[in-house]
Amino acid sequence: MLIVAAGVAVGVRQATRPADRATTAPTSTSEDSATRGTSVHRYAYLPTGVGDPRQDYGDLYLPAGEHAEDSVPLVVLVHGGGWTARYGAGLFDPIARALAAQGVAAYNIEYRRIGSGGGWPTTFSDVAAAVDYVPTLDRLNPEIDTADSTLVGHSAGAQLAVWAGTRNAATPPEFGDPRSRWRPTRIISLAGPLNLERAADTGDTRVTRILGGTPAQVPDRYRAVDPIENIDPTMPITAVHGTADRVVSPSQSMSFVAAVQRARGEARLVLLRGQSHSALVSPRSSVFLQIIRMITASTRPSA
Repeated sequence: MLIVAAGVAVGVRQATRPADRATTAPTSTSEDSATRGTSVHRYAYLPTGVGDPRQDYGDLYLPAGEHAEDSVPLVVLVHGGGWTARYGAGLFDPIARALAAQGVAAYNIEYRRIGSGGGWPTTFSDVAAAVDYVPTLDRLNPEIDTADSTLVGHSAGAQLAVWAGTRNAATPPEFGDPRSRWRPTRIISLAGPLNLERAADTGDTRVTRILGGTPAQVPDRYRAVDPIENIDPTMPITAVHGTADRVVSPSQSMSFVAAVQRARGEARLVLLRGQSHSALVSPRSSVFLQIIRMITASTRPSA
C-alpha cells in the first residue's frame, strides 16, 4: 500500500523483528524523478502491538536501479528538533534523498518525542530499538552493506546518535539487549549537545525536559545517556558545528572532542565559520552540499 507522509509517497513494507517470526509482506515502491528513481520503504522497528506505529518507523531510501549484494553503503539518520514532537523525520528527507542520489542507502528513523508520547525513557528506548533494527534491515535488503556504516544525527538527534552508537555494558538493558546492540563503523554529529550536564547547568531547559530534571535531581539519567559520560575510545566520531550556532553552543562539540582525545579516542572537530544551527541541514544553505559530501565521503562503497 501507499501512504503519504509530508507530501511524499512512501512504499510501506510491514516488516517485523526476527522474534516475531512473521513473513514480510510485499509492498509497492515509489519513485522520485528528482532523485533519479530513489525508492523509499517504511519499516516498523518495534514488534507488532508495541509502541506507536505512526512514529516508531524508519524509512529506507535506496538508490535507483539493481544492486549486487553488499554493494550499497548505509547511512543511518537521526533527526533533531529539541526532542519535541514539533519536528519529525521529514527534516531529514532532503538529506536522505541527496545521499540516495549519490548511491548511498539512507535509513531515516522516526521516534516518539515530547508531546507525542516520548520523553524519558521512551525517546531513548525508541532510538535504541530503531538502530538495533539495522541487522534486520540488512537481511531484508541484501544490497545494503552494514559492515561499513555511518550513523549521523543533527542537534538533539546528534546526542541520540552518539549515545546510541556508543552504548556499552553499563547502559541499562531497557536501552537495547547488550547481545544484539548494533554498532556503526563511525558517527557524525551535526551541531549536537554532547555534554548534557553542562547544557543543563547553563540553562538549556530542553535538556531538563527530556531527562525529567536537572543533573542534581536525576543524576543517573544523565550518566546513562550523556555522550560525554559514555565515551567509547574505539568509535571514530566527527563533531561538526557552526561557529554562529545560537541554539547549541559550539563549545558542546569542542568539549566532547577534547574529552574523547583525552581518553585516547579518535575524534575530529569541524567548525564551519559563520554557519548557524539549521544551516547544517538546510538544502538552501551554502554548506548543505559540503555536509552531503562529508557524509558520502565517510562511506566506502564496495567495488
